[in-house]
Amino acid sequence: MELRHLTTFRTIVDAGGFKKAADELGYAQSSITAHIKELEKELGYPLFDRLGKSITLTEAGRRFLPYALEIIRLYSKSKEVIKDADEPSGELKIGASESLMIYWLPNVIIDFMKNYPKVELTLKPIDYDNLSDQLKKGDIDAAVLVEKSSWKSKELTIQKIRDEKLSLIKSSLKINKAISETILVTEYSCSWRPIIEDYLKIEGKTSVTKIELPSIEAIKKCVLCGLGKSMLPFFSIKDEFERGELKEIKTDLMEKPIAIYTAFHKDKWVSVNLKAFLNVLNKHV
Repeated sequence: MELRHLTTFRTIVDAGGFKKAADELGYAQSSITAHIKELEKELGYPLFDRLGKSITLTEAGRRFLPYALEIIRLYSKSKEVIKDADEPSGELKIGASESLMIYWLPNVIIDFMKNYPKVELTLKPIDYDNLSDQLKKGDIDAAVLVEKSSWKSKELTIQKIRDEKLSLIKSSLKINKAISETILVTEYSCSWRPIIEDYLKIEGKTSVTKIELPSIEAIKKCVLCGLGKSMLPFFSIKDEFERGELKEIKTDLMEKPIAIYTAFHKDKWVSVNLKAFLNVLNKHV
């Protein structure tokens, strides 16, 4: 059983087809087909049902997938163990939430790259709904994210970096009262969106006009222009607050309902690269 055959199998599942897997891996489609035929021959069962242009895993394929992923993970881990005695070098993939990527991590990254120039650092967005899968599949080695201060996970090893304040804010400009009551909110997948919904429910403002925007930066710009209020992590609006462009509205929210965390899969081998990144991260806290 060859590792490249298992990698091909996993990529077909992730990409959703033979052609997409061939494009992603840089193989001819005939090579992808050959890899799967050899793997199916060795296992003695078909792994995919091919129905026209669509494919689905057979029952045997579904049973085999977690073992294939584990073999790939163990292979990666074995290479990391061998490399572990060396200085940090090679690839490191960090997933980060948008707010941290923009407002908090840049200085961490500058420091990390200065101290560990041999590490090829890649930053990727976090898929909050599928974070465990991202970490389990090795799409990212670790995540740095904002979550509720009480966040726990059975599948992940998590470390709270620091607690954070969530601020209800409005523009310092004089604006129409009807417009000022509008609430600008993040997408539902955002970790603190439920806190906003709970706040509106407690305040009896569930019927208030809400506008959902795709990014924190877009929300902040709209608040600055006087298009409504919003609730954002204080670290993301600190500069505008200090310049007097934004005002904070007092609420009965707990002082620090959110926090910054690091997370990696509980079975993940913590490589020298990841250890170095976590050390730099903690230093900046």
